[in-house]
Amino acid sequence: MTAHTSAPVTATPRWLVTGEIGLCPCSSIGRRRKGSYLAKTIDGAAGVVRQALFADDLAKERGLLQRIEPRVKVVSLLALLVVTALQRTVPGLLAVYAVALALAALSRIPVGFFVKRVWLFIPIFTGIVVLPATLSVVTPGHVVLPLGSCFGHRVGVTSQGLRGAGLIVTRVATSVSLVVLLTLTTSWSRLLAALRALLVPRMFVMVLAMAYRYLFLLLGSVQEMYVARTARTVARADARGGRRFVAASAGAVFGKATTLADEVHQAMVARGYRGEIRVLRVRRPGWTELVWVVTMTVVAVSVIGLDRALR
Repeated sequence: MTAHTSAPVTATPRWLVTGEIGLCPCSSIGRRRKGSYLAKTIDGAAGVVRQALFADDLAKERGLLQRIEPRVKVVSLLALLVVTALQRTVPGLLAVYAVALALAALSRIPVGFFVKRVWLFIPIFTGIVVLPATLSVVTPGHVVLPLGSCFGHRVGVTSQGLRGAGLIVTRVATSVSLVVLLTLTTSWSRLLAALRALLVPRMFVMVLAMAYRYLFLLLGSVQEMYVARTARTVARADARGGRRFVAASAGAVFGKATTLADEVHQAMVARGYRGEIRVLRVRRPGWTELVWVVTMTVVAVSVIGLDRALR
């Protein structure tokens, strides 16, 4: 007689049949955690790389400035920078800034992107720095906004201080706009070749080229190291662990940069590099560059005349 034993019947796990409260797609339920400073720094580094790649795409567009020979473009925009530095009135600077905006639009650069790239950094910082110069304590004059009194003296914002601060901020914004136009519409190799053709010292050009390449290479290495660490971390890392990781990463990146510098230099020398930046296709100035030079000359003379008339 054979005994038949039945397999034990196991109940369905409770966690499988128990309902749970679903989260809203907008993540409005629960507490939000602030990202660590390390993650924010890595994201910022990745943003720098994305902006550089986007700038390379803009340099390949068929816009106005992209069609101008790089040497002619560098000289003409440098002349506009000199004109900007010589301006003593805000309307004259605004006229140059309007020209910069028009050139950005004609070069197929998104105007919103161009304005944010210029104004969100240096001009705002400059405005904060020159803000004390608007006070009557620093720049005496006609008070247009009283702020009280100090030791029996009237303190406030003066019209002369506002005029001077506006002049500095507008000059900085216009100068930065012209430089951003040059870098967005010219690939890095052609820009360095143009600088070398304009008798810029070879060592200066070589340092610029290597620093530009190494910057993005090292940023990519740091991002890869952080992703590898995050993938291997189970528990939540504390601030002390983040600082230890940053210190160790800095040492590792420094050692990697030193080793890579020797290897890259040897590879470049083996391929014929002698300190000169060369491009595959060399353009020669033509009728487009002639019209461009004449137009920029008329713009510069007009702006200088407007500035003298408004003084």
